[in-house]
Amino acid sequence: MSSTASRPPRGGFDARRFLVRYGLFFLLVALVAAFSWMRPSFASAANINDILRTASISAIMFLGLTWIIAAGEIDVSFMSVAALGTMIVAGLIQMGAGWPLASAVAVLFGLLFGCLNGLLVAVMRLPALVITIATGGLAGSIAAAIGKGTSIPFDSVGFVGIVLNANVGIVPVLAILVVALYGIALVLQDRTTFGHYIYAMEQNRNAVVEAGVPAGRLLFLLYCLSGVLSAVAGVILAADLSSGQPYIGSSYFIDGLTAVLLGGMALKMGKPNVMGTLVGVLLLASLLSGAALLGWTDSQRQIVRAALLITGVALVVWTRRKTRAHL
Repeated sequence: MSSTASRPPRGGFDARRFLVRYGLFFLLVALVAAFSWMRPSFASAANINDILRTASISAIMFLGLTWIIAAGEIDVSFMSVAALGTMIVAGLIQMGAGWPLASAVAVLFGLLFGCLNGLLVAVMRLPALVITIATGGLAGSIAAAIGKGTSIPFDSVGFVGIVLNANVGIVPVLAILVVALYGIALVLQDRTTFGHYIYAMEQNRNAVVEAGVPAGRLLFLLYCLSGVLSAVAGVILAADLSSGQPYIGSSYFIDGLTAVLLGGMALKMGKPNVMGTLVGVLLLASLLSGAALLGWTDSQRQIVRAALLITGVALVVWTRRKTRAHL
């Protein structure tokens, strides 16, 4: 009786549900407003351009991860695959190869690692966390071996650099391409059986298999996609930094999980989704930019990142329990 009384009437306004679904959007707006007030330079055209460019690279890297977590699995190799991508590009450019070849080889290695993860996790049903830790370690070791433990600088940024540095007003062309990519992903996620199967796998994979859905092949595809997108992000990072960085992946680990899990609260009530990830990426990019302008130390920024990740995990778990309790 008390449970029924505590629910809003049908068609009524549920303030708590509204806050959970749209709170991340409000937080982003509040954060941008606060930083713009404390440091007016935060709202400058140059800084906005830099935030959007940084967020775009992260958004590409985290898109595949979003759907893997939405399907009830995990991939912690994405950032190492991106680091490997930067080193492959840098190594081949230094050897005299052109950007098209270097980029293609980097993306091919991303696909290979994605297929390896998919084979071991989706086909052989091995634990995803252990497997992707191992494959991430392998990718990171190869990246370090290419440069013998150091970065590889280069001068030419090729066609990737041209795209990276192009702007429409204050908006990077890369950001426009990422919005288009996420728009396509949103349609796939919400308007096709592909997206419905992803969320069904997280709820009950065995039931999905019994219904005749090729869950193993779908999960294999998601891991392949994650590997490819991580490598693409690595190629763009190489052009952005004008170097290959074997250890840069570690800085994206917490950010990736935070953007996906915290973004999972947006719109879909605890389910990772592409729109939530995009907002989460913008939130983190704005936070890091504002923190730098305010003079926060690296340790202070890491504390905030960790706190956001813990908050994201806690909210996702809490929301899922509440949702399932009412089923």
